[in-house]
Amino acid sequence: MHALNKETPVAVIGAGAMGAGIAQVAAQAGHPVRLYDTRTGAAAQAIAGIDRQLARLVEKGKLDAATHVATLARLRPADELEALADAGLVIEAIVEKLEIKRELLQRLEALCAPGCILASNTSSLSITSLAAGLRHPGRVLGMHFFNPAPLMALVEIVSGLDSEPALAGCLFETARAWGKQPVHARSTPGFIVNRVARPFYAESLRLLQEGAADCATLDALMREAGGFRMGAFELTDLIGHDVNYAVTCSVFDAYYGDARFQPSLIQKELVEAGRLGRKSGRGFYDYSEGAERPQPSTLASTATVEACALEGDLGTAQPLAQRLERAGVQVTRRDGAGLLRVGDATLALSDGRLATQRAREDGLDNLVLLDLALDYGRTERLGISWAAGTRQGAIDAAVALLARAGIGASPLADVPGLAVLRTVAMLANEGADALLHGVASAADIDLAMCAGVNYPRGPLAWADTIGLPQVLRTLDNLQAAYGEPRYRPSLALRRRVAEGRTLHDQP
Repeated sequence: MHALNKETPVAVIGAGAMGAGIAQVAAQAGHPVRLYDTRTGAAAQAIAGIDRQLARLVEKGKLDAATHVATLARLRPADELEALADAGLVIEAIVEKLEIKRELLQRLEALCAPGCILASNTSSLSITSLAAGLRHPGRVLGMHFFNPAPLMALVEIVSGLDSEPALAGCLFETARAWGKQPVHARSTPGFIVNRVARPFYAESLRLLQEGAADCATLDALMREAGGFRMGAFELTDLIGHDVNYAVTCSVFDAYYGDARFQPSLIQKELVEAGRLGRKSGRGFYDYSEGAERPQPSTLASTATVEACALEGDLGTAQPLAQRLERAGVQVTRRDGAGLLRVGDATLALSDGRLATQRAREDGLDNLVLLDLALDYGRTERLGISWAAGTRQGAIDAAVALLARAGIGASPLADVPGLAVLRTVAMLANEGADALLHGVASAADIDLAMCAGVNYPRGPLAWADTIGLPQVLRTLDNLQAAYGEPRYRPSLALRRRVAEGRTLHDQP
């Protein structure tokens, strides 16, 4: 399948930030572009804004002047919908309301030539529903860009029940010709990104509600241990709580109230209070002038540690032992179940059980649990929790041991799965369910989460790295602790573990 010829006119409907961004992308790729908006003068204003943005890039040396001039020459405002009749591709980026979009698509079907592709930039509405009622629903597809469209690489090419595969292939190649990283997705609620990403917000919100730690500490753990660009509270403040909460509610409703997507009462309260994040000046954090940013909690210890014992293999955290040795700590290796012993403290990676429960069930005294890290060889922070009754001296020894490796320890309450582990396990679980339901391939799910929301590693690849048995064990323990279907493991995970295959292995 070939991309659209660069001489093919592209029309964009909606001159807001997203529509203007899409128009800029298409024009920079070489297409003549017409931008239309029902608001008088809005299209011309958007093009003027594109002109200013490109001029700033030229000033910074990130764009040559000739490209700036050529891009502007390809952009034209349209005064009426009828001016889009000769377009080969129309992309609508209007208000996210099903009936309004459906009415527009019906008008476009009557106006444009039969070969024109009608694409929606919807982030969550059903492509099948949008195309319903059209004489030729096969020409309707999703072409979901991410904001800001000129900068974000991902484009989800979404096929509804009647969408023509050849047209999906054409849009895929067109997006790639525009310098984007496209992925194919089936039209299900949230597509790939807005579905798979829900646990990233949900787990931090739940931990906050349970008093596991404060916002600053949880955000720092997701950034510094998890490798994410931002923590959930920073990110939702940036997105806007009205927007993020609305998407969560939309996905929750679309899945008939599935507990995996349950909205947060904490976020609901912020929305009701008008604390929408950066745009309102206050969300989880205060953005008013002079406001001090809270700092994450980091434990201090005066204990001195020169040696520890490694019993068995730490699995994904094995680089921690090597890091300790490089720091001058004497590490004695012996057989065991994957534990670190320092003084009278026992350190273990979380498996989703409460520290107190695990200490009792496994007969471990003074148990300190370690959270997941993207890279134990480089992380500068780890979340820890400990069992009830653990001696303060044992906690101090554990903190001192991590400090010898250059790792700050952030305390978490005794919660199942700690912070990073439970979040990554739930992201992987949701990705596995999307794979099971045929929403997208494993490769496209991982690409979508890395290119669309800047995850440090695709959740399915991350689960394969941790080991699917460990991920499944964590989810089983989370579900047992909470007694809720929210944490039920995907059948895809259970099946792959039973078969001894990874999530990326082909059947």
